Amino acid sequence: QLQLVESGGGLVQPGGSLRLSCAASGFTLDYYAIGWFRQAPGKEREGVSCISSSDGSTYYTDSVRGRFTISRDNAKNTVYLQMNSLKPEDTAVYYCAAGTIATTGPDEYDYWGQGTQVTVSS
Repeated sequence: QLQLVESGGGLVQPGGSLRLSCAASGFTLDYYAIGWFRQAPGKEREGVSCISSSDGSTYYTDSVRGRFTISRDNAKNTVYLQMNSLKPEDTAVYYCAAGTIATTGPDEYDYWGQGTQVTVSS
């Protein structure tokens, strides 16, 4: 069974940090581009960051560039999203997804995790 499982979400104060993990089972992440998305209540799903499978190139949406870092550990079959200097507007359910093209467009991804809640509040 092909599965992605996110973890690492939680409640953090503004300015704090969290590291999200996206672990795969049933398939090897090496061959897939991975995207991180988020969805806040009442808003559309937003592409946050992605990393390619070929050369490891990365992309960040403007609102998180310089604060978030995406990385992959192929030996652990896991992709991470390090989130620093968190803001209340980062509050959302965060999802990881695997696909063939590194893009922030959700339609290009074939496999999705169940999501992990990130809440930034004092």
